[in-house]
Parts: sequence; structure tokens; C-alpha cells
Amino acid sequence: MSVTTTAALRAPEAAGRGRLKGLFEDERRLAFALLFPTMLLLGLFIAYPFVKGVMLSLTNAKVGEPGEWVGLANFAKIWNDAIFRTAVWNTFWYTAVTTVFKLALGLWLAVLLNRHFRGKAFVRAFILLPFIIPTVLSTFAWKWMFDPTFSVLNWSFYKLGLIGGRINWLGDPDLAMASVMIVNIWRGVPFYAISLLAGLQTISPELHEAAAIDGARPWQRFWHVTWPLLLPVTMVVVLFSVIQTFADFQLVYVLTGGGPANATHLFATYAYQIAIGTGLLSEGAAISLAMFPVLFLVVVVQLLYIRRVETR
Repeated sequence: MSVTTTAALRAPEAAGRGRLKGLFEDERRLAFALLFPTMLLLGLFIAYPFVKGVMLSLTNAKVGEPGEWVGLANFAKIWNDAIFRTAVWNTFWYTAVTTVFKLALGLWLAVLLNRHFRGKAFVRAFILLPFIIPTVLSTFAWKWMFDPTFSVLNWSFYKLGLIGGRINWLGDPDLAMASVMIVNIWRGVPFYAISLLAGLQTISPELHEAAAIDGARPWQRFWHVTWPLLLPVTMVVVLFSVIQTFADFQLVYVLTGGGPANATHLFATYAYQIAIGTGLLSEGAAISLAMFPVLFLVVVVQLLYIRRVETR
């Protein structure tokens, strides 16, 4: 009697396991089950804020007020805003200049770190420090270095006889923008260097040896052997760097706050100032969304180019 009862109890369990096994034998159902947690997280933390931002940009919502539908009025308003046009120019100029310098310096460092020398592991770890230190903390240190009164840079240049007085690094519009770019380059070079170093280590030394036997000089070996093989990795690194730089906020906000006289505002800092500083949520959302078409176009062009390079 007990054996019969036990068998009767185990039968539904075995049937449930069988149905579950049969359910996951279908690859499409298994793929959906595995992707569902990721899709849920992306929907909650990316898709929903994006849709909410689009809806806000089409209303005249303020802090504490839901607002009414105004269509594209916010986009027309910011287009006629001189500070917004300055922020657009600053964002493109900031991204272009820093990307070029980070790529050049990162590639140079990667080539040096790819050589064999004593303490190589320690130097590679040390190079990552600017990228590891929290952005706000390192930017505060740079803000002190750029201070006109206590600046270690001014003191060093004065002792070397390069300047005769104080330089107000963050008080002059041109110098402030240059200072922001310098800090961004300093922080971004390690990311390029380590990523490109990983790409260099995938290139077989036999290719360089064969090129050297054929009489190719070091620069020719780099240009005709190393660079073509490193190009796919480089394009991926540049893609991520452009996205991060284009939407940069912390560095500029801590260093200058968009000043002096709104001269260093980027998309993100100006959107924050309008949305949070003045409470105009709808206009801030419109400024934030203004960068989306540009980023989307940049990503599409670079992905097409990466695919073209890989198919070669």
C-alpha cells in the first residue's frame, strides 16, 4: 500500500519535470527564458527612462507640474537659444579633439607596453590608475591644480621662468575648455592603451619577423602589418570612447560647472542646468534628446565601417 502511495506521489513530480524538460528543449523558448531577465532590466532602466524623456520633451512640464502637450515647441525654443548652440559646438569640438589625442597617446603607450622590459606588469597596472580613480575625486584634484592661487602648475611654470604671473585656468573661456580637454585626455588614455595593448598581443610576431626579413623598416612594419590588424579593435574602442565623451557630465560639472559664462557647457551639463537648476524638465529633456540623433548616426556609421573592415 505504501509503495503504491509513494509511486502515486512521485508521478506528478516526474510529469512536471518532463514537461519542464520538454519546454526548454525548444531553442527559441530557452533563448527567451535566458534573455528575459536582461530584457526586463533593459526595459526598466533604459527603455522606460528614454520613453519618459521623449514624452517630457513634448510637454511643458516643470517640477511639480505634469504640463500640457506642446509638440516640438521645446525643440524650436532651444534651437534659438545661443547657449544651446554653444553647447552643441563645445560637445563636437570636445569629442573630436580628445578622441584624436586619446587615440594617438593610447596607441603610443600600447606599443611601448607591448615590449619586454623589467617591471612590465607593475607599469601596466600603474597606467590604469587614472581610469580606476573615481571621476569626481580625480577632477577635484585637477581643480586644485588649476586654481589660480594655489595651482601647482602656475608654481611650476613660474619657477621654470615660463610665466611672470598667475594664469586663471578656469576663469578664461578658452583656457577653461582646454583644461577640461586635458583632464579628459588624461583620464581616457589608459582605456585606449590597455585595450589596444590587448589587440597588439593577438598579432603574431611571425608576421613582423617575415616583414623584417623582406627588408621592411619598423615604421613600414607598423603601417602595413600592425595597423591593419589592429584597426577592428581600434574602431570598437573609438566607438565606445566617442559615446562616453559625447555624453560626458561628471568631469565638466565638477571642474567648471559649465562656466565661465556658460563657455564650457556640453549637452549633458546644459540639460542638467535647465532641468534641475531651473526646474524646466521639458526643456532639459529636449536638450538631452538633441544628442540622440547625432550619437545614433555616429554609431551606425562606425558599426558599418567596422563590419567593412572585418569582411576585408
